Amino acid sequence: MDITLNNQTYPVESRIAFWKGFRNQRSALVAFSIIVLLILSSFLSSITKYDPVAHGNLIETRYLSPSWDHPFGTDKFGRDVLSRALYGGRISLTIAISVVVLSILIGVSYGAIAGYFGKILDSILMRILDFFLAFPLIFLIITIVAIFRPSTWYLVLLLSLTSWMETARLVRAEVLSIKTREYILAAKGLGFSYARILFRHVIPNSLTPVLVSAPMKVGEIILLESALSFLGLGVQPPTPSWGNIIHDGFSCLSNAWWISAFPGILIVLTVMSFNVVADALREIINPGKIR
Repeated sequence: MDITLNNQTYPVESRIAFWKGFRNQRSALVAFSIIVLLILSSFLSSITKYDPVAHGNLIETRYLSPSWDHPFGTDKFGRDVLSRALYGGRISLTIAISVVVLSILIGVSYGAIAGYFGKILDSILMRILDFFLAFPLIFLIITIVAIFRPSTWYLVLLLSLTSWMETARLVRAEVLSIKTREYILAAKGLGFSYARILFRHVIPNSLTPVLVSAPMKVGEIILLESALSFLGLGVQPPTPSWGNIIHDGFSCLSNAWWISAFPGILIVLTVMSFNVVADALREIINPGKIR
């Protein structure tokens, strides 16, 4: 069975070459290890002995600096910042990954239909896409969130519906090239249905640029969700997320810097790691390197 990368078809041995190429990218391996560690730590946040939501003793445990008992210190309510940062990472990563998956599903479907059927339908769908790309969606997101105060899962849906356009454009460009190839023409000649050709042949072979851009998209959504939560428009307290934890410490940076510093460091590490992995994938998935 062959695979298609960057509009060229390679034998199955290319998958082995791909993984070898990824292993040779040391920075990507380090970044991937950081991502795995953050995910495991976030989803195993119960390993800490402190409840991320429950208030501590306001007299004895308020604004404690980092120590063995509280490696990331405590906040104004005596809550352990480490447990809150780990739990907040679970929330932020869940939102980001869910948004990317949903936006890819929407974008791939939209781009595949526009590119495959072409002509008038393609023109109409692309003009709609151009409108969405030209519209300042960040202001729309802020307005909707500020008015309706959606819950976490409604926030996932809102971000997904405003994040699929770039994916659609990438997939459309790939489909325009793929639909003229001989195996697609042969499938049409054999009388295969449009659905079978799209889902069995066209879409699987057009996912390469989507898979490359997906890690970078996760980093973008983490930054967007953190910004919304920092402004009080994202995940609402007492549920912790990296953005609202930073907001909690913003008013006391001079005497309790650790409240904002450690979640900020986690955001930087996570976003940089996803970007490094995306850059490595872009470099590896290259016809000159995969043989």
